[in-house]
Amino acid sequence: MELFFFLITAVGVSFSGVMSPGPMTAAAIAMGTNNRFAGALIAIGHAIIEFPLMILIILGLDKLLSSSYIKIFIGLTGGVFLLFMAIKMLSGLKNEALRPRSGRAVQDVKITRSGPIAAGIVLSGGNPYFLLWWATVGLTLATTATGLGIWAFVLFAIIHWLCDFVWLQILSWASFKGTGLFGPRSQRIVLRFCSVALIGFGAFFIYNATNTLINLL
Repeated sequence: MELFFFLITAVGVSFSGVMSPGPMTAAAIAMGTNNRFAGALIAIGHAIIEFPLMILIILGLDKLLSSSYIKIFIGLTGGVFLLFMAIKMLSGLKNEALRPRSGRAVQDVKITRSGPIAAGIVLSGGNPYFLLWWATVGLTLATTATGLGIWAFVLFAIIHWLCDFVWLQILSWASFKGTGLFGPRSQRIVLRFCSVALIGFGAFFIYNATNTLINLL
C-alpha cells in the first residue's frame, strides 16, 4: 500500500514537471508537424540521458550537479544549442517550400540533422533546470523509492519516464493532426512560435549562466 501511494505521488509530481512549458515541449510540437511519432522519439532520447542520471544521482552525482561551474557549462552549452535549433527552424521556413503530399501539407524543414532522438538527448543533457530538478525533487523521489526496495526504484523510473513519453507524444500527435486540419499557413505560425520559444529558453539559459559566472568572478 505504501508503494502504491508513493507511485501515485510520483505520477503527480512527474506530470507537473513534464507539462511545464520547456524546450522539449516546443521541440515536440515543432517536430510533430512533420512526424506524428516525434514526441515518442524525443522521449527515447530523453531516456538515454535520464535513466543513467537517476542511477548516478542515487550514487551521489547530485553533489556534482550543485557545482556552480557545472551549472555554467551546462547552461551555456544548452543555451547555444537551443539558439542554433531555433535559427535552423527559422531558416528552414524561409528557404524550404511547404507543399502538399497525399492531401497533407508537409513541412520539409530539418530541425536537426539527426532527428528527434538526438534532440531529446541534447535538450535533456543541455538543460540545467532538468538536471537541477533531478538534483532536488527527483533526488527526493528516487531516494524514497530506493528505501522501498530495488523494484520500487525500477517502477518509479519506468513510470516517471512514461509520463514524459505520453505527454510528448500527445503534443506531437496533436501538432501533426493540427497541420493536416489547418494547412501550411497554420503550420508556419506554429513553427515560428516554437522557434521564438526556443530562442527565449536559449537566451534565458545563457543569461543565467553568464550571470552566475560574473558573480563568481
